[in-house]
Amino acid sequence: MQPKEIVRELLPLVGGKENIVSSTHCASRLRLFLHDEEKADMAAIENIEGVEGVVFRGGQMQIIFGSGRVNRIYRALVAEDMISPTVTPEMEPPQDLALRQEEKPRKMPAFARLIQTISNIFVPIIPAIVASGLLMGLIGMVKAFHWIAPGSAWMSMLQIFSSSSFIILPILIGYSAAREFGGNPYLGAVVGGILTHPSLLNPTELGSRVPDTMNLFGYVVPLIGYQGTVIPMLLSVYVMSQVEKGLRRFVPTSLDLLVIPFVTVMFTACISLVAIGPVGLYFGSLITSGLEYVYHYGGFLAGFLFGGLYALFVITGLHHSLHAIEAELLADPTVGANFLLPIWSMANVAQGGAALAVYFKTKSKRLRKIAIPAALSSFLGIIEPVIFGINLRLVRPFIGAAIGGGLGGAYVVFTHVLANSYGLTGIPMIAIVAPLGLLNITHYLTGFAISVIGAFLATWMLGMKDEEID
Repeated sequence: MQPKEIVRELLPLVGGKENIVSSTHCASRLRLFLHDEEKADMAAIENIEGVEGVVFRGGQMQIIFGSGRVNRIYRALVAEDMISPTVTPEMEPPQDLALRQEEKPRKMPAFARLIQTISNIFVPIIPAIVASGLLMGLIGMVKAFHWIAPGSAWMSMLQIFSSSSFIILPILIGYSAAREFGGNPYLGAVVGGILTHPSLLNPTELGSRVPDTMNLFGYVVPLIGYQGTVIPMLLSVYVMSQVEKGLRRFVPTSLDLLVIPFVTVMFTACISLVAIGPVGLYFGSLITSGLEYVYHYGGFLAGFLFGGLYALFVITGLHHSLHAIEAELLADPTVGANFLLPIWSMANVAQGGAALAVYFKTKSKRLRKIAIPAALSSFLGIIEPVIFGINLRLVRPFIGAAIGGGLGGAYVVFTHVLANSYGLTGIPMIAIVAPLGLLNITHYLTGFAISVIGAFLATWMLGMKDEEID
């Protein structure tokens, strides 16, 4: 079916376009906010050609189409004026934005809303991080195999290309966070630029250099930057957005262009440098120190636990919020590497191993048809199709995948496999483990095999209660 045909078949099954509050999409799922969830016929939606699963989460109906395909279906949904896309701050008056944003969260608990917000901020940034991560992997291979002379122009360009996303990460976060919080995204980017200004000492150099200071209202402020950090940026942009929206309530329209940006940036910049930044940096260091403690002292048991439970994070949507923690690990000068991502990768590819067992064991023609593509998708880092389309529906393959992911997670923790970026799992992740040495990539591939084979064997032994699902 063509995307337009899928959209025409889908709309009546979700209660019609009048039942849809807003729409958006992520890497593999079409996300619809509905006025009345009871009007949606989930069983009928699952039978639409190309649908790999349907799940309700956080007030959203999430329809899984798979990577690439969901983009075309979303464009078809918007192009035919069947429904308006999710509105961004630049497209509507601030008061309408506030009303829209207040309407959706009422359907979610506070914690779920927080997780959803963090996910919404980081998902649009992931492509930039993936690009930089792959370029870092390419540089590592170039250096290992001496393909290019270290001082050549090509190597200099590759270094510039690969580091750019991480240098401006707070700016990217500032833009995305301001959109999510209902502020002006360009002012959010400005706040990110202020906190990463070249005049501020990069926190990675704190061990070798003493930062300059300035006297602000009698308070001595160390000129430390927040390059690569996450928590200080999120807190600063949240404050900025609240200040901006508060000013719009009483500043006359004729003066808003002059007054609101100036006051917002001045106030946010001052309070960020004096209070928010240092507090955010402190909490970020607490999180990374705690994780490092668990990683070192929990050992392979921690790896088994994290690898086995990671799929539950995916089901609940928590996994996107983990990118913030991974970014903090990379930015922390005492850590400087991502030791969580290899564990997540083991959990992801284990889902594919369980799906392969389903393919060889099931008698269902429908499951056999989607099992191989879904397994390959998980090996490439996209696991929603295999989880919601096969493993979770059959339950026992999901348990088998958890066992395989736990075994692989235990191995990569025991052998100290690390990554120099985030956003990539499965086969593409080879690019960001290779620069850290031959032994690192060897252990990663060994863990990969352990996860897939372990999940396959566990699923095979557990069997499937209902093999005929057509």
